[in-house]
Amino acid sequence: MGDRATSLAPPPVPAYPDLMAAPTPLRLAWATDVHLNFLSREELTAFCSTLAATASDAVLFTGDIAEATSLRPLLETVAQAIERPLYFVLGNHDFYRGSIAAVRTMAAELSATSPWLRWLPSIPHVELGPDTALVGHDGWADARLGDYERSPVMLNDYVLIQELASLGRRRRREALHRLGDEAAEYLRRVLPLALERYRRVIVATHVPPFKEACWHEGQISNDDWLPHFTCKATGEVLREAALRHPERRIEVLCGHTHGAGVAEILPNLVVRTGGAEYGEPAVQGIIATA
Repeated sequence: MGDRATSLAPPPVPAYPDLMAAPTPLRLAWATDVHLNFLSREELTAFCSTLAATASDAVLFTGDIAEATSLRPLLETVAQAIERPLYFVLGNHDFYRGSIAAVRTMAAELSATSPWLRWLPSIPHVELGPDTALVGHDGWADARLGDYERSPVMLNDYVLIQELASLGRRRRREALHRLGDEAAEYLRRVLPLALERYRRVIVATHVPPFKEACWHEGQISNDDWLPHFTCKATGEVLREAALRHPERRIEVLCGHTHGAGVAEILPNLVVRTGGAEYGEPAVQGIIATA
């Protein structure tokens, strides 16, 4: 990846006391892989109305919100329509026709200026209730599960994202390892701090962190798809944290595969993968934190 590999992390930004100090407990409406850039103006308005009508105090998007050129205006449109906190992580599609570094810098700047929008990697945690916190990172498929070397899968990621375009198979694998490790290292820093204070921690990420959570059409993805749709590095951090804190509960919310399913990895570690259809964004559910 050359020099580009050194610029993926966002610049440090402060915590935002305005939203983090909001009255709790909060009810969180969760949606994933909404791909708002596929919607007409009328369809976008209808989806915003659906979000606004939910019995929720805040909204969470777990990635694949739009594409690099449309991400900011679409996020701002949704936030203005619902007028409540909108927390988000980014998915691979959010970097299409752009760069990881530039989009993450924009997300951090947006978090610093918007009254409603918060990119989760720019804040240590969000208190949703006296016993519940929300943390999150974009995550990335890190090519460590399944059979990367023999996989015939070629995602648009490897053509439309600047840092991954034009890389050969070996260098692409190295880049995917670095991206997965970056997500894992972030959670390794923030997750233990949240678990020390809260009995329940919700982790938002885009990419399923375990094979068991990589659902597609009711089945677990095979070795061809797993390298591109799971982040083993993140899963290892989550498993380690759950084992070290058996009295705490970790709930992971993710997407990416467009297939819905629930995987109980440990008695205190569960992963919910959201389903999705292009052109039909939907609320996965309301997360109660009382």
